[in-house]
Amino acid sequence: MTGDGTRAVRAGLPEPEAYEPTLPGPVFAAHFHLPGDAVGPYTYGRDANPTWTRLEQAIGELESPDESAHTVAFASGMAAITAVLFSQLRTGDIVVLPSDGYQLLPAVRTRLESYGIEVRTAPTAHDAQLDALDGARLLWIETPSNPGLDVCDIRRLADEAHRRGTLVAVDNTLATPLGQRPLDLGADFSVASGTKALTGHGDVLLGYATTRDAALADSVRLWRKTVGAIPGPMESWLAHRSLATLALRVRQQSEGARALAAALADRPEVTGLRHPGLPSDPSHELATRQMRPGRFGSVVSFVLPDKAYAERFLAALTLVDDATSFGGVRSSAERRARWGGDAVPEGFIRFSVGVEEPEDLVADVIRALGVAAQN
Repeated sequence: MTGDGTRAVRAGLPEPEAYEPTLPGPVFAAHFHLPGDAVGPYTYGRDANPTWTRLEQAIGELESPDESAHTVAFASGMAAITAVLFSQLRTGDIVVLPSDGYQLLPAVRTRLESYGIEVRTAPTAHDAQLDALDGARLLWIETPSNPGLDVCDIRRLADEAHRRGTLVAVDNTLATPLGQRPLDLGADFSVASGTKALTGHGDVLLGYATTRDAALADSVRLWRKTVGAIPGPMESWLAHRSLATLALRVRQQSEGARALAAALADRPEVTGLRHPGLPSDPSHELATRQMRPGRFGSVVSFVLPDKAYAERFLAALTLVDDATSFGGVRSSAERRARWGGDAVPEGFIRFSVGVEEPEDLVADVIRALGVAAQN
């Protein structure tokens, strides 16, 4: 089997054809020539598109290199998340969500409950969701969690969930398929926001859900068609183009994140430091077993003394954008509490390491901490 870097460069490409581009450009058609019965692969723009097909094939090859997988692309990560949830759940069902997951999950919970679906929550750490599984139709896992970076044991949770007849979906956004393969660990779905590290340039909104079960894929695909949560062809093409550098970006970002976490470990003004690649991190041992070697993600989180201190720090950075999202080639950081949806202190910083030279980035952060301390 080829390596991750080789696979990322070649994934989803058509067979070479003389005088044609290696990656054909986006197809913008809303409808296609359709004589006779509607049995062709491409009929109408909300159903399927050749540009999506290539991207979905590419992502499937990364999420499941050894077995065939079915990927369904969406207009955003939230479109993918809600498609899996709402395509699989019915009135009277039970779903288990992480209590410390992405900040829009509480809004999703409200909508699910309005449809008569029981929602249970538990933290990611210590596999706490195990205690909420009885009778559940679906278990939703987010590991590493966003923004707290806790890790749970996917295989343990998936094995127990399946023993009880429960489907398992894993949000794999932070890890990417080059850092973690949930399907290999027993999950039924691997779901992610392609807006983040997968595409990595901060210029695409995208999401996807991958499964090895054709029937599950069909149900998710029907939901996409029904609600129209389709990705644009240009966004799909840009995403596929960006996959070619995924292995390079993941490698550099992981190296930089480990260097930053190590540099912050002994800073007196820094508390609550988290990064799964840091040997002292509570999740390190599990992450080492579950995630790919050395690929623990680009995100480092930590807490500064208060809101004002955190904002002085962010303002003093020169190589880091004060911006939301993560996984981009340019480092970014934000005071996460400004959104109001995460249970974090006012000085909590979510830091996304880009592909800058680690020593340059660390120097900028240490300097900015010094500036913040002077006020």
